Amino acid sequence: MQGLHLTADLRGCRCAPAWLLDAALLGRACTEAVRNAGLQPVDQIFHSFPPTVLGPGGVTATVLLAESHLCVHTWPEQQAVTLDVYVCNFGGDHSDGAHTLMDALLALFDAASVERHALQRGTLTPAIAP
Repeated sequence: MQGLHLTADLRGCRCAPAWLLDAALLGRACTEAVRNAGLQPVDQIFHSFPPTVLGPGGVTATVLLAESHLCVHTWPEQQAVTLDVYVCNFGGDHSDGAHTLMDALLALFDAASVERHALQRGTLTPAIAP
């Protein structure tokens, strides 16, 4: 196994509030960004959380990829978002697609502050002959 795991913590998101509140809208944008990055969506779940005493409920958008996954969590009361993009590089290097996807989501949320991390996971191992 070998892959690239990208994360980003966004604060001060200046996007339209709907991107932080509307699960269906955010889900469509995530699925479109996945396809535009050359990755393959295979399933999805978009969930809205109820409001709390702190403010409106956020959303979670998860897109299962043939290559692994995208997960977005929003906190509208804090104008914050966390992004998680993981691609397995089994059968091909999908790292460029992961970076393209992350960049598209960063542009969508237009955060004042972004903390990004990249983690190379696992190592490539030669195929074992039967």
